[in-house]
Amino acid sequence: MKALVAVVLAAAALVGCKERPSGGAAPSASSPPEPPAPSAPAILPIPADAPSATPPPSAAPRSLCPAEMVLAGRVCVDRWEAQLTDKASGQALSPYYPPTRALAVRLRDQWDRDRATMGGPEAQAIGVPPLPAWQTQREPELLAVSRPGVVPNGYVSGVQADRACKNAGKRLCTSDEWVTACQGAARRQFPYGDKYKQGACNIFRSKHPASVLHDNPSIGHLDPRLNLVKDGADPLLRPTGGTPSCKSEWGEDAAWDMNGNLDEWVEDDKGRFNGGFFSRSKRDGCLSTVGAHPKAYFDYSTGVRCCRDPG
Repeated sequence: MKALVAVVLAAAALVGCKERPSGGAAPSASSPPEPPAPSAPAILPIPADAPSATPPPSAAPRSLCPAEMVLAGRVCVDRWEAQLTDKASGQALSPYYPPTRALAVRLRDQWDRDRATMGGPEAQAIGVPPLPAWQTQREPELLAVSRPGVVPNGYVSGVQADRACKNAGKRLCTSDEWVTACQGAARRQFPYGDKYKQGACNIFRSKHPASVLHDNPSIGHLDPRLNLVKDGADPLLRPTGGTPSCKSEWGEDAAWDMNGNLDEWVEDDKGRFNGGFFSRSKRDGCLSTVGAHPKAYFDYSTGVRCCRDPG
């Protein structure tokens, strides 16, 4: 038990990456989150032209890649960022909390208690998302599931990302594999072309969720409300496949959201995630990478997609 507490406290202590105070800042070092009245998170709409769960006719044969993956050069890559489920029961974890029972419960209670005294009216109007009852009672065995139209899990550490992929019979992509998959068969710097186009992927948004909730982009990075913040009616964190133009093409097949939406962990002993998250102020597309954090690090912007060798 002492070991578990130590791990939880250590993970929480690592949270925080300094972000530039512009609307699209990058995650960085912050003080531990400050303490949370619950209300159910808004249901995020799925665009009518979001990709279907059924792979196109040209998708990689099942003998090479599972149905939810695309053959990107020499590796199978998940089409969509991962939703985390419990391997034993198949139940989905809340995407708004770290996938560790004790820490998720503590953060829910903390922000539920203190939310009403922090931030302005807009911040106070955003309720703390509920935790599934089962998730408060037992530790999940993490399994990464790739499917369209769901809110992908943030708050994922590199260690947890690695475990969730392995439990799915997959693995973390190497950084080179990830970049190749993002660039598509045409080897373009951006999933959609050779030049940056604002809005084509879900990145460099005009709002930063920590600025909305805490008037400071560098604090409160474990607040479970961060990925519920919207810009008008448009959520900052979109459902998987929710930006149809952001697709990395492989023939008539594709992977979605490899630039923007969430940062995605890749295999690196020192810790690395690629792609940029929705409010990161970067225009480097598939070359966007952060190697400043160990694999135990996590915050609201860190997620994962998995790779697998063909066959």
